[in-house]
Amino acid sequence: MNEAARFERLRAASAPRQAQAADAGLLGQLFAAAFLHDPVFSWIARTGPERQAALESFFCWMMEARVIPFGEAWIADGAAAAWLPPGAPASPGGILEQIRLLPLFLKLCGVARLPRGAAMADVLEKNHPHVPHFYLAVVGVAPDSQGMGLGSAILDATLKRVDAAHLPAYLENSNPKNTRLYERAGFVTRADIAPNGAPPLLGMWRDAR
Repeated sequence: MNEAARFERLRAASAPRQAQAADAGLLGQLFAAAFLHDPVFSWIARTGPERQAALESFFCWMMEARVIPFGEAWIADGAAAAWLPPGAPASPGGILEQIRLLPLFLKLCGVARLPRGAAMADVLEKNHPHVPHFYLAVVGVAPDSQGMGLGSAILDATLKRVDAAHLPAYLENSNPKNTRLYERAGFVTRADIAPNGAPPLLGMWRDAR
């Protein structure tokens, strides 16, 4: 890709649009492709050719049911960022809701890896901050657009909304290669919260500005 085309992609990513309900499928596909080889998702998700479809179903549900309704899912050219604002639940609540979602998590993890998925969900819930903050549930770049700065562009663009609210932000970093990206945006690692046997999962915090 030439420099002019790269600049145009970065310009588009720096002005993301708010995702709507109709974008849930597109976001599911983008995040599934971006996280297909992610260390943490590779640890909890089923193996084999079904993984891609399972990840798409999971991310589509996440966007449709848990992120887009709160108005902080953003999509650009080849990149997307899904935030939850203060007060939005970061995880499914209550035993009845967890039972209802069991088929979804069985599809994602398979029977053999369901205990891994449960262990991961447990540490996510136990380590989630309780003070008001914006939560970056997921940010990703399509594989054919990676390495162009699109991740930084959409992260910086959406952090402007966080800073306008003068609130802190939190994320879980599931891939060490992204640590520098988050650090440049002002996030600081608090701890590795991964369950025993899992790849690192870094809880990262950004103070209010």
